[in-house]
Amino acid sequence: MHLAWLYLLHAEFLRDGVDYRYWDLQRKNRLLKIDGEAKRWELERSMKERWPSDSDPTRANLSLFIKLRNRLEHRHAHADEALMLNLAGHAHALLVNFEHELTSQFGDDSSLALRLRLPIFVGTFSPQGEQALRRFRKTLPKDLRAFLTEYESGLDETVINDSRYEFRLRATVELAPKDPDAVAVQFTHYSDMTDAEREAVEEMGRRGQVIVRDRKQPVSGLGKVMPKPASTMIQEGIPFIFNLNHFAAAWRRLKVRPPAGDANPHRTNPDFCEYDEPTKSYRYTKAYVQHLIKKCGTAEDFEATTGMPARLKAQNTPTPAA
Repeated sequence: MHLAWLYLLHAEFLRDGVDYRYWDLQRKNRLLKIDGEAKRWELERSMKERWPSDSDPTRANLSLFIKLRNRLEHRHAHADEALMLNLAGHAHALLVNFEHELTSQFGDDSSLALRLRLPIFVGTFSPQGEQALRRFRKTLPKDLRAFLTEYESGLDETVINDSRYEFRLRATVELAPKDPDAVAVQFTHYSDMTDAEREAVEEMGRRGQVIVRDRKQPVSGLGKVMPKPASTMIQEGIPFIFNLNHFAAAWRRLKVRPPAGDANPHRTNPDFCEYDEPTKSYRYTKAYVQHLIKKCGTAEDFEATTGMPARLKAQNTPTPAA
């Protein structure tokens, strides 16, 4: 999965014209090379480019496995099974996130659905088996348990409880006639259930998350900004004039959202933009504002991002002393 994520993000950068090579800071216009090949961004650097916000659940999940991979090396080979048990939900989220990123960036034809089957790790259907698993979970080495605890202590509660960070489910055997048109495993959305079914699911969920439920913020557009204030924030963060025309040009070139009148206005880059159905308008994240500030810091990058030449802001000339 480490290599799969690396190749996927590099494919996105290649498609979008993002230079993901390392340049020698001591020598201008000189690439860093390894065995004659240009050194390219590793997964962690690529991840930070794709998800600038460190509070993104997908980034938090991927970062966990990057840190774990760097920490493990070959020191805990005997702990593989205990790790699988403790991180099964995180590993499942890693795969589900990869599928979402792959299909949202390269289309449904790229889906892994025809190549992989949903892995369900059935530990037990008996109380004795459950107790055995709980005891086995505690065999994870203390330093790894401390690492996992310390890592999650630095995450926001909303990230920890997000299915993109850890995918939790409880399997229930269905006693029903076989349907030749049905798949072996299916998911039922919380909103499609009756009140009685929801009550039963929530009772089961006390020991594990079963249904993925949409979480709605109590305030519409919480943390989002409209184009005009976003443009002002960007101009304040760079040495160049940046207005609404530059803002519109940037989202077109970066494919942050569909053009006006598109049949699917909701198909945005969710890290940067969201579509508001009632007002038929788009709102932008503060991560996107920071992304553009970073992207437009030099005249060359400004033009590459907006397609327009950069113009320095007027400097206030101090009044000479009398």
